[in-house]
Amino acid sequence: MTTSAIDADAQARIKELVCDVLELEEDEVSNESLFKEDHGADSLRAIEILAGLEKEFKITIDQTELERMVNLDGVYAVVGEAIAAGA
Repeated sequence: MTTSAIDADAQARIKELVCDVLELEEDEVSNESLFKEDHGADSLRAIEILAGLEKEFKITIDQTELERMVNLDGVYAVVGEAIAAGA
């Protein structure tokens, strides 16, 4: 797990954003639960999450990263790497 690049505050902001887009309560989403399989998210929701993260953290995330952003752990890793890269 590569969440060390982001702190607990950033993780909380990410989870809140993801839950808003997926229209779920935060206690319904675990770090490992899969957006598509467990929560019925479609590709449009994934794009909304990506766009929201870019705006929230002022980073750029390549759309190819969407395949890794299947759950919160994946999103934390991608965002952490983008922040670390200074994107």
